[in-house]
Amino acid sequence: MKPEPLRQKLIAAARMAEPPSDRVPFAFEKRVMARLAAREFNDFWASLGALLWRAVIPCFALTIIVGASSIAFSSRPEDLGAQLDAVLLADLDTSTESP
Repeated sequence: MKPEPLRQKLIAAARMAEPPSDRVPFAFEKRVMARLAAREFNDFWASLGALLWRAVIPCFALTIIVGASSIAFSSRPEDLGAQLDAVLLADLDTSTESP
């Protein structure tokens, strides 16, 4: 729901329930409403988006560090082509079994 129509409805309901009296200082309502309008409305999704944008650089740096360390600490170079052939041809290797 939009905040402005809700605010108008609440003010109208308050005026109907309790009419203004002479004891209220001049322009008191305007001063209160000006203070309320000056306050920022906290938008959850905007706050979350700002937080995620702040986390981009540390996450990217962590990704680079983990990738570099995995390359640096690998024990042996792997021949991926040979491993792929071994996996794909494992089912065709039936020379050890007798029919």
